[in-house]
Amino acid sequence: MTVLIIGGVAAGMSAASKIKRENKDTEVIVLERGGEVSYGACGLPYYVSGVNPHEDLLRIRKAEAFIASGIDLRLYHEAVRVDADNKRVLVKDIKQNTEYEQTYDQLVIATGADAIKPNLPGINLTGVMTLKSIPEARAMKEALAAAGDTVAVIGGGYIGLEMVEALLHLGKKVVLFEMMDRLLVNFDIEISTLVYDHLIEKGVEIHLGEGVESFIGEECVQAVKTGKGEYPVDLAVLSIGVRPNTAFVRDTGINMLRNGAIVTDEYMRTSLKDVYAAGDCATVRHRLTGKDVFIALGTNANKQGKYVAQTILGKPTAFNHCLGTAMIKVCDVELGRTGLSEAEAQAEGIPYGTSLVTSANHAPYYPDPQMITIKLVYEKETKRLLGAQLVGGPGAALRTNVYAAWITLGGRADEMEEVDFGYAPPFAMPWDVMHIAAGRVK
Repeated sequence: MTVLIIGGVAAGMSAASKIKRENKDTEVIVLERGGEVSYGACGLPYYVSGVNPHEDLLRIRKAEAFIASGIDLRLYHEAVRVDADNKRVLVKDIKQNTEYEQTYDQLVIATGADAIKPNLPGINLTGVMTLKSIPEARAMKEALAAAGDTVAVIGGGYIGLEMVEALLHLGKKVVLFEMMDRLLVNFDIEISTLVYDHLIEKGVEIHLGEGVESFIGEECVQAVKTGKGEYPVDLAVLSIGVRPNTAFVRDTGINMLRNGAIVTDEYMRTSLKDVYAAGDCATVRHRLTGKDVFIALGTNANKQGKYVAQTILGKPTAFNHCLGTAMIKVCDVELGRTGLSEAEAQAEGIPYGTSLVTSANHAPYYPDPQMITIKLVYEKETKRLLGAQLVGGPGAALRTNVYAAWITLGGRADEMEEVDFGYAPPFAMPWDVMHIAAGRVK
């Protein structure tokens, strides 16, 4: 059996490694259009900032190790077209500038997602940059070292705010633009407002409700233009989201969402026979809503890669437990979320209640206690926990995992008041903030 995998980062290499470990006789071919495989994209902002000074630490496992395990890994090879009826893929060898056809028995599409670059005037000026790969991180690091003091960040989501932190760490003046009326729109407003206030305290110039219309300059970017004015900058970082890299399969008739994410079932099977999809190019099945949704997270991608391998090997394992659990650090503030936000519960038409509390992360008789705010969303009648969002000092983000486990087990929000959480002055209060949040459930 020949398994052809298109894409060599999280999902693709997880699938390839699992298949080869479980069945050494299976021919596993991986096509990767770039020169890097299996790297930690989430660590790129910390490399740019110098918090991690070593590029090599971003590489989880190098190409040579995969090749030594028996995987036919072909770097700088890009899939151009898929012929699912005849089980073959047209491949471009980028370095040789030649094309050839590769046949398969089972195909896994794991091409990830690309940073969105809108077709705006000046978008191709030197100094307008995105951050999605190691080469881009290297280029950004070099550009920041040579650039002036003012850097624009376009987009107030996860990557945008991580870049804000990285730039502040480098001593840059940061001007942040977000076209929506608040930051972090996948959190509820009570949480995102606290992050906004924290960044204002850190000296970030924030422009909400201002979409960028163009970038101004001759060869290099010199200003950002919005509907409200022009702002001088020395560099601009685009962080306005990602788009699944699936254009090469649009003409196959494969089922997709409007943004190009390939729709899969819980076993990562697509609408095409013997074709699977995994990672940031594909949907996941949400545990609470049962819907196929696009949630581009490395946690999902790694699990999907493993499970799609098991399905191909005849041991199908459903990936139907996604809750969209995510964490982020923004300067001195930690955030986490899992399950449904209040806005999402409203959109689903679920009768719900909420609990919002703020309390210390640890005992006042241990130095430097800091506040943590928790918002719970629960089913009104049954009190079943549907979602949790946290923001605050140390310990806020990791408490999110407790809620993810509780939702997965179907626990009631109010019953968490009875859980025997551990206590010691450096870590918590005898009545933890999670106890207090549960006690406010009505």
